[in-house]
Amino acid sequence: MTHTFFFLTVVLYGGATAAYLACLVLTSPRLTLWAGRVLTVGFIAHLLSTIHLASRMKYFPLTNMQESLSFFSLAIVGGFIYFERKYKVATLGSFVIPAALIMLIASSSLHSEARQLPPILQSNWFWFHALLAFVSYACFAIAAGVAVMYLIQRYFLKKKHFGALFQKLPSLETMDEINYRCLAIGFPLLTFAIISGSIWSEQASGSYWVWDHKQTWSLIIWLIYAALLHGRLTIGWRGKKAAILSILGFIVVLVTFLGMKHSITW
Repeated sequence: MTHTFFFLTVVLYGGATAAYLACLVLTSPRLTLWAGRVLTVGFIAHLLSTIHLASRMKYFPLTNMQESLSFFSLAIVGGFIYFERKYKVATLGSFVIPAALIMLIASSSLHSEARQLPPILQSNWFWFHALLAFVSYACFAIAAGVAVMYLIQRYFLKKKHFGALFQKLPSLETMDEINYRCLAIGFPLLTFAIISGSIWSEQASGSYWVWDHKQTWSLIIWLIYAALLHGRLTIGWRGKKAAILSILGFIVVLVTFLGMKHSITW
C-alpha cells in the first residue's frame, strides 16, 4: 500500500511539474487549473503514503535521509498549495514543484526499512522538533522560489523586456509580500524547533547545548534568517536584497540538510 501511494505520488508530481513548466510558455487557464488539481491529488497520495508508512513502522518517518527527503517534499508541496491558493500565483509552481519532485525521486533511490528506534529517538520532543524544523524549511524553500521569480521579473523591468514570461510572473510587490510571509511563518517555527531540540538534547545527553555540528549549523541558519527579518523590519531590506538573502539562506539550509548523513536529529 505504501509503495503504491508513493509511486502514484511520483507520477502525479511529475505530471504537475511538466504542467507548471509548460505554463511558463503557454497561456492556458485550463492547463494551470489541471496542474493544480493533479498536484493536489499527488499531495493527498503523498500524505496517505506517509501516514500508512508511519502506522506500519509505529513511528513518524523522519529518522533517516530517505524519510526526511520524502517529508521535506511533502511539506514543500503543502506549503505551495497554501500560498498558491492565497495569492493566486500558479507560476510559483514552475520554480518550487520541480524541487519537490527531485527530492521525492532522490528519496525513492535510497534504501530504508522498518527498525527498532534507539531510545534517543523515542522522545516526543524529537518528533516535535523534527516536524517544526521541516515545516520551517519548507517555508524557506518557497521563499527562495519566490526570490528567484522576483529577480527574474526585476531584470525584465530593468531591461524593459516585457515578453510572455514577464506577463506571467506576479508583480514585484506581490512576490515581496509572499517572501515576507514565508519568512514570518518559517522563522518562529525554526525558533521553536531549536528550543524543542535543546530540550530533547537535555533529555538525551544532560545538556541543552553541546555545540555539535547539528546544533551549530541550526544556529547559523537561525542567525541568517533572524538578520534577514530584522533587516526587513528595521532598515527596509526589501526587494533585491531580501531576495538574494532568501536564496543564500536556503542554500545554507540545503547544504546543512544534505550534509547530515544519518538522520534529521539536527
